[in-house]
Amino acid sequence: MRRDNVVIIKSELLKKLRRRDNWGNSHTAFDDLPRGFPKDLRGSVKDIADDLVKEGLLLEKPTGYGRHVSLNPRRKAEIDRIIKEVLGQDLV
Repeated sequence: MRRDNVVIIKSELLKKLRRRDNWGNSHTAFDDLPRGFPKDLRGSVKDIADDLVKEGLLLEKPTGYGRHVSLNPRRKAEIDRIIKEVLGQDLV
């Protein structure tokens, strides 16, 4: 996958969680992250989400009913900057 596409998907994932207000203790199922993306990209979306966890932009919360993630509130400014720079959208 081209680097441009990876950056766009990464930004779209962050935007999706930001729009849903999934910060800190408000988490969502990792397996639900690919929803809304084209079917041929769904595997890549999970790989990119794993990268976001490694970068510290997403926080993992293991639960008894599956893996969950949320946005890292300590990195809010950086997350907002990424969304604005890549997608050109202000989310204030």
